[in-house]
Amino acid sequence: MEGKEEDVRLGANKFTERQPLGTSAQTKDYKEPPPAPLFEPGELQSWSFWRAGIAEFVATFLFLYITVLTVMGVQRSSSKCASVGIQGIAWAFGGMIFALVYCTAGISGGHINPAVTFGLLLARKLSLSRAVFYMIMQCLGAICGAGVVKGFQPSQYEMLGGGANVVNHGYTKGSGLGAEIVGTFVLVYTVFSATDAKRSARDSHVPILAPLPIGFAVFLVHLATIPITGTGINPARSLGAAIIFNKGHAWDDHWIFWVGPFIGAALAALYHTIVIRAIPFKSRA
Repeated sequence: MEGKEEDVRLGANKFTERQPLGTSAQTKDYKEPPPAPLFEPGELQSWSFWRAGIAEFVATFLFLYITVLTVMGVQRSSSKCASVGIQGIAWAFGGMIFALVYCTAGISGGHINPAVTFGLLLARKLSLSRAVFYMIMQCLGAICGAGVVKGFQPSQYEMLGGGANVVNHGYTKGSGLGAEIVGTFVLVYTVFSATDAKRSARDSHVPILAPLPIGFAVFLVHLATIPITGTGINPARSLGAAIIFNKGHAWDDHWIFWVGPFIGAALAALYHTIVIRAIPFKSRA
């Protein structure tokens, strides 16, 4: 019996990975990383800084190219049932974000969206100089991506709307603004949760591929808000399509696709930092 009891004790301690979720946090040493400096002039001399901006440019370029073509394909069809439809558009946006975040996460962080960059800036995850550089490169990439689509199909691009975001008929500007705020909140909140270093340390026995929930969040938001605004939640995407399409109605409500995403990103950053992580209270302690 004593031998059996010893075997039982050994067996109980042998498979520590079967602890309930969260209990492994007690055995992990985790230190909160210091906030990124607001200004970091030294990084301007680093190749990794410029390489990251180039990665953001290329990723946003590819994002606009694929997604605008998908939107135009649905608009061109005489029936939504004869094309990929709204679900296909949502999958194109979410799938491209999944693929591109996966490709660029180790280089630039895989933002591909000024609203995401803005939220991470507010949470002090990157410097102001890097954030501004990312936003510029994202917007340039979006303009070039939409421009290439128009260059390949100029007449079709003009006729099919060029993927420009507008508040659709039957919805007010307030409805469009609300959709952009909440949609961007969902996206940026998912980005914070999927990339949280403390969560990775606590639940390291539960592998999480960060680009997957981020891409899936984009997919779900598009399903919900395509009928309202065509779904912006990305100021660079909205700006690129608006500049290349350059028709009056594409600019009428364009402010919504900047104000809404930036408000949503700010709310997500505050919620994650203050409520979920309680970082200001830890600093005081």
